[in-house]
Amino acid sequence: MKAVTLATFTLAALLAAFLFAADGPSSTANAPTWSPKAAAAYLDEREDWWVSWKGAARDHQTFCVSCHTVLPYAMARPSLRAALAEQSPSPQEQRLLANVTKRVRMWKEVEPFYSDEKRGVPKTVESRGTESVLNAVILVGYDAPTGKLSADARLALANMWATQLKTGEARGAWSWLQFHNSPWEGDSQYFGAALAALVVGTAPGHYRSSREVREGMAMLREYLVKNRDSQILINRLILLWASTKVPHLLTRSQQKAIIQEALAKQQADGGFSLSSFVGGWKRHDGTPLVTKSDGYATGVVTYVLQQAGVKPDQPQVKRGLDWLRSNQDMTDGRWVGYSLNMEKHISPQTNLFMSDAATAYAVLALTRAQ
Repeated sequence: MKAVTLATFTLAALLAAFLFAADGPSSTANAPTWSPKAAAAYLDEREDWWVSWKGAARDHQTFCVSCHTVLPYAMARPSLRAALAEQSPSPQEQRLLANVTKRVRMWKEVEPFYSDEKRGVPKTVESRGTESVLNAVILVGYDAPTGKLSADARLALANMWATQLKTGEARGAWSWLQFHNSPWEGDSQYFGAALAALVVGTAPGHYRSSREVREGMAMLREYLVKNRDSQILINRLILLWASTKVPHLLTRSQQKAIIQEALAKQQADGGFSLSSFVGGWKRHDGTPLVTKSDGYATGVVTYVLQQAGVKPDQPQVKRGLDWLRSNQDMTDGRWVGYSLNMEKHISPQTNLFMSDAATAYAVLALTRAQ
């Protein structure tokens, strides 16, 4: 998702006057380094594990598209292709795309990720809304570099618009999975709506010109604007990202305010801690949130701010990127992320979910900076 818009350049010019500039070209002679190869190996291994895990299995021999492992993988893995001299998507990417395409084509036949019968009302509608957005993000993201939407990506977008809420307080958004797990399955409806705006803004060609899309976007824009100020900072960062692709989601002063607020959370070591981006969220097990810098928050902040036009050599962004370069675990290639919901999960594998997302966003930030 690297489409560049006029809004990006406008914001970049504005930020040049707002943010203190770097003190000339930065020296890279002694700069910390990271390993794209190790990061890819970790991401591929985790994708392999997810696909084989019985907890991810769904009907028609498909698997669940998770917000913590699969979606970040789909967004980040293509950005490593150049560094690894790969000529095509990895086998894991190809399997993921085949899975998403199958579920998109069989949308009326496949069962929802979670059903009312097995999990209680309203899990069916939550699952449909969530999956429709995630499928569109993935397929449109892979199409964007080609400049043309595939038939399957168009179908995914059609499924997404069909599940958009047309009435009620959340009109314009999508029903979203609620498992009381932050940051993606708690009070995460706004996060999902911002992702939907992002994918529409990223779609190549003249996709936004049709009446159906314009009407859906009008409702979505109204929802995002109306509910913006009540959102935790991590959700507003996703909104900032979407605003670089879709006009009129944020004013210039509102974009600046989010950037300022995010940079104000930077820690002494240059990184960012997710605990300072989620308001008063409390863990289920009563343990305190980890306040150390982590790969997820640092990756999201440094990536989204670059998307918004902040240069990678801007001092605070550079410190964040240097933190990422210095904090890759070279034993397995990952960056650490810490759960907002419990100190330890039920297994070592599920305990890695936040690190899966952290690694993906660290990769996005670092490859963008190159």
